Amino acid sequence: MATADSTAKLLSDLNINAGDWPPNLVKNLHLLSPDEIELGKTLLEMGQGHLFQDWAEPGVDDDHKKAFFAQVAKLNSSYPGGLASYIRTARELLADSKAGKNPYDGFTPSVPTGENLSLGDDNFIKFEEAGVKEAKNAAFVLVAGGLGERLGYNGIKVALPAETTTGTCFLQLYIESILALQEASNQLTQGTHQKEIPFVIMTSDDTHARTLDLLESNSYFGMKSTQVKLLKQEKVACLDDNDARLALDPHNKYKIQTKPHGHGDVHSLLFSSGLLKVWLDSGLRWVIFFQDTNGLLFKAIPASLGVSATKEYHVNSLAVPRKAKEAIGGITKLTHSDGRSMVINVEYNQLDPLLRATGHPDGDVNCETGYSPFPGNINQLILELGPYIEELTKTGGAIKEFVNPKYKDASKTSFKSSTRLECMMQDYPKTLPPSARVGFTVMDTWLAYAPVKNNPEEAAKVPKGNPYHSATSGEMAIYRANSLILKKAGVQVEDPVQQVFNGQEVEVWPRVTWKPKWGMTFAEIKSKVSGSCSVSQRSTMALKGRDIFLEDLHLDGALIINSTDGAEVKVGGSIQNKGWLIERIDYKDTAFPEEVRIRGFRIDKKEQLEETYSQPGKFTLKP
Repeated sequence: MATADSTAKLLSDLNINAGDWPPNLVKNLHLLSPDEIELGKTLLEMGQGHLFQDWAEPGVDDDHKKAFFAQVAKLNSSYPGGLASYIRTARELLADSKAGKNPYDGFTPSVPTGENLSLGDDNFIKFEEAGVKEAKNAAFVLVAGGLGERLGYNGIKVALPAETTTGTCFLQLYIESILALQEASNQLTQGTHQKEIPFVIMTSDDTHARTLDLLESNSYFGMKSTQVKLLKQEKVACLDDNDARLALDPHNKYKIQTKPHGHGDVHSLLFSSGLLKVWLDSGLRWVIFFQDTNGLLFKAIPASLGVSATKEYHVNSLAVPRKAKEAIGGITKLTHSDGRSMVINVEYNQLDPLLRATGHPDGDVNCETGYSPFPGNINQLILELGPYIEELTKTGGAIKEFVNPKYKDASKTSFKSSTRLECMMQDYPKTLPPSARVGFTVMDTWLAYAPVKNNPEEAAKVPKGNPYHSATSGEMAIYRANSLILKKAGVQVEDPVQQVFNGQEVEVWPRVTWKPKWGMTFAEIKSKVSGSCSVSQRSTMALKGRDIFLEDLHLDGALIINSTDGAEVKVGGSIQNKGWLIERIDYKDTAFPEEVRIRGFRIDKKEQLEETYSQPGKFTLKP
């Protein structure tokens, strides 16, 4: 046991006045390393003495005390500028929140410049081709820190099937899409070095081990394991009051309570990992950010990347048309009275009052197109790597944060429960200089955006006409998009029927799916369809191979083609069978697995024509 004398000597060596330090900490000082004492100093300077109030006498709970400082060290090192910076920012933001300060004071909104694309026209095809060329110079970053609890699914969201016809999960769909882009891009520049597109997944404590397991148990879905990097996001400290006093875990007095900081952490993780520099040195030019459960996203990426390359955008936000006042953020140009301006996502509940306050008495209203002039942000970003590194070098990867405390009452003096600072990936442009070229690319919602985030009960409460964003609507959106793309390519596709699953009325199109390598771009898909082809509404078609050509095909039933690379298959004639039927199930019926229940239907595979071509060569399938 340390003597009073040795503690006194320690204090005087460190220039610490014992009267300024909590007695319980002073008694335990001999347990701490010099680094831990420095951290203690920081906490006390930042007004966090309450953390040590209930510490036990030396010799009791010593392991817990060491664990406390290990946690503080981690919280300090994983936040740009350390804990002191976190607490200072929290005090400012909490003071603004208490005062009801409007973050957009002094700003006037206007519609920014961007590109509106329509699938299949010359402009779209030109941008798609430019994007495929550019893809080998891109890195992809998937933000996947969340579990599927909100969906009624206990696994990680990226393990959910995007659709149940093939059972392909989101992570497999994304990896196969990146590999298809990599191959198409390398083919366009034959002879030069074949590049591998890097793929980063941001995980969290909740998802890290399970994501790694999903990758390893599926041999990385065909990607080289060296192409994939997992970066784990750490949590941040919770705050108990307006003075930003750190909250202790209610079950452990030696542990600070923590919560997720938000997907904006992806920027500081990429910066501190050193990956961005490695990418720049290897000749990469773009970083493409996307989120975990949008099965349509890669249909929009080639053309959007083409827009970035052609227009030389430093930041390109992918967007969809939005109805005025729809619950999705609007991409807005904000100009301050002092001359600064930025192009940024403004949340829908802030956009309408902001417009009203700046000379637009009707607020956010639809224009002649039937949509708001402010396009809807879908949180997929394409950043030019060089300017991105320059910006992060200035900020250390820190993103403008916000705080959203739930106050007990109107006095705003105490919280219902602890809060924390949060940050969003799409707030990156907030710190950019006015010279930054920030634009957007708008595509039809049916082509680009069908996130899966609401459970059946929540989705069923959505007002009629608004998107459900559920596993049910997400799967049906994939069939709709594929059917509409084939229609644009000249196939006669029968109209959908309306059906209700889990209380949600959805359009049921033919269940058309294909592997990304069958068709990444509209031009490629169109080149694989010829003559007069038709698909009935009750049909299912899964094309699992690159060189499958549809020639005068009339499908009324289920058709599954599996073909290896090098096998060229021409499919035609009239194919008719009992097909695969969609059978309604109740989401409360525990006889079915969660991923089926949350959709409200299962597929009853009555009869199909399935052919597999496992050898290279030329083949014809014409029953």
